[in-house]
Amino acid sequence: MNPSHKRFLRYATVGGSTFAFDLVLLWIMTEFLSIPYLVSTALAFMVAVSINYFVSRKYVFKGTSRRIHHGYVYFILIAVGGALAVTGAVALLVTTLAMHYLVARVLVACVVGIGNYLFNLHFNFKVVGHHP
Repeated sequence: MNPSHKRFLRYATVGGSTFAFDLVLLWIMTEFLSIPYLVSTALAFMVAVSINYFVSRKYVFKGTSRRIHHGYVYFILIAVGGALAVTGAVALLVTTLAMHYLVARVLVACVVGIGNYLFNLHFNFKVVGHHP
């Protein structure tokens, strides 16, 4: 298998796992803690994306030239924008299409996941073309 495909497969595995965690956390916060879905969407996203950063750094984007604390700060700044975009897109799907918040979150994740991979590959971890 091509090294780029292996990296993407590792990314999809890590991302899928942390996304499943995101959904469970979103559901728990919304259904059991009575946190409004827009707030719990953003909170769950930020927790899951933080876990994703550290796992991805170790297993997906090995050989990054960016130091961990610089990368994490950069990552979180971008993730805040991502949380706003994800929350806004979920709200749009829920209010305009009367979609359940979890279904909306899954649809939004499909689009965001590919964009996040490309962003991390090229800008955050700067490992495009490198396959340790």
